[in-house]
Amino acid sequence: MKTGTKSGGLRYWMERVLDECEHVAQDFSADPVHDLRVALRRCRSMADGMMAMDPDRDWKAMKKAGKRLFQRLGDLRDVQIMMEWIEKLHPRRSQTAASDVSPEPTADRGSAGDGNRTTRSDSAADALFEILQERELAHKKEARAALDEFDGKEWRQWCKSLPVRAARVRPGSAVFKHLALERWTAARELHTRALRNRSQIAFHTLRIGIKRFRYIVENFLPEQHKSWSDDLKHMQDLLGEVHDLDVLWAAAVSCHVFPDDASRKSWHARILEERTKRIDEYRSRMVGPASLWDEWRAGLPQGKQIPQIATQRMKLWAKALDPDFAHSERVARLALQLYDGLAAAGLLDRASAPSLTEASNRNGSDARASLNLAALLHDVGKAKGKKGHHKESLDLIKKHGVPLGWKPEAMTRAAIVARFHVGALPTRSHKVLRDLLPDEQKIIIQLAAILRLANAFDNGHDGHVRKLQIENPGPKHKDSKRRTNGFLRKLPVLGPNEAVVIGAEGFVAGSSTAQAVAAERYLLETMLRRPVVVKAIKSSVPRQVAEGSKKIA
Repeated sequence: MKTGTKSGGLRYWMERVLDECEHVAQDFSADPVHDLRVALRRCRSMADGMMAMDPDRDWKAMKKAGKRLFQRLGDLRDVQIMMEWIEKLHPRRSQTAASDVSPEPTADRGSAGDGNRTTRSDSAADALFEILQERELAHKKEARAALDEFDGKEWRQWCKSLPVRAARVRPGSAVFKHLALERWTAARELHTRALRNRSQIAFHTLRIGIKRFRYIVENFLPEQHKSWSDDLKHMQDLLGEVHDLDVLWAAAVSCHVFPDDASRKSWHARILEERTKRIDEYRSRMVGPASLWDEWRAGLPQGKQIPQIATQRMKLWAKALDPDFAHSERVARLALQLYDGLAAAGLLDRASAPSLTEASNRNGSDARASLNLAALLHDVGKAKGKKGHHKESLDLIKKHGVPLGWKPEAMTRAAIVARFHVGALPTRSHKVLRDLLPDEQKIIIQLAAILRLANAFDNGHDGHVRKLQIENPGPKHKDSKRRTNGFLRKLPVLGPNEAVVIGAEGFVAGSSTAQAVAAERYLLETMLRRPVVVKAIKSSVPRQVAEGSKKIA
């Protein structure tokens, strides 16, 4: 199959899998098996990256199909790697093996030959090599069965459809940098753990973490890949060789190949020496002020960028599920306008709106940010049908996972708020609320009230209502005071039973939207303990001019 000239990208590696399947089928030798596993791992890592933004089920199916073949080739590859290491650590063994299979045996290949073998060969290496050769034959049979089960026809269909979906997100974009930062963060934690306890499992897990980070960089961040690829691969290879040595030693011990204690000690000393060299080299590059960790981190998102890009990732994910994501974006904008107006007027509970500065979405954990995310994601459940979609939205958001920059409690809050954008009203006794603390229950119900009303203002999915604002006078500063002629003076506040007046630009009394608003304002009235009145307001900018400016922008 022609794979093209460009050695990268999803299409290239998916076609490469099919090519390598043909090569492997010939004799299942070491190099083709390795190349096939590399191609499969590349495809699976790219699927893993895309699944964070594209919920299409084919990504998961492709990843699963590749995993089955990849794992069943793994035992064969492990045996072949151990055989290669025996040749590296005990080169005399290969010379002896060559003499054993000589096509022209000589007359003096008796006791002299045997004595020569005893002095030049490592009997433990010979014994282990023979055991591994037998295992290799058995694993080749299993690998052939796995290859026969691999559905090449289905894989070819994915070769056509999945690269098109992957092309929707431009390589090098901020969302891929955010995904790489997630992988960097996970790998950095594994690094700390490995250097602390120095166990074989910890270093093996660290290698996998670095590999996952490397593949995201290699596949989706071309600029960073140019700068980091050599170091990333070298660090991964060092840890890979450490793991290979650990596996070789465990195999030698379990197979009881050592003729005496001296042979066992000699093997262990040699393996430990090689292992220590690689660990020391890894530490020299990855610890200290010139650490590669710091170099890689400097090229990834920083500070406030992290939660902002996390929200962008969630929007990409929602856009693939929501049949009318433009409506959800309008609802999010209206919901935030309502929230800010009510917070500025001092009408929201302090727990949900402690101050406007704290509601600035700087860490992804405050109520305002949760409301924004809930509004953006409230209709993702429609991907599974319109009926009961609010419950499906809850499940999908919870299952998505928490992107870096957000906290689990904020995602859980957003999911519950989205659940109550329609349907039954939220109550403290509801099953998704009853186990939460009272303050959290109150915040969620307040946010749900705002979301329900904002959703009603775009009931027709037509964008007629373009702006919402609280018309009542209220405090403009967090201390609810202002200065007049050098003296502090309190701003007017609403009376105990005074109605909240919401001005809605584009609102038409008597319309279907007005009817929906009248039905959905009840929960907000209950939370505020005062009536809510909606009135139409005129736009300060003509609609045609405003729309024209948006198109230009």
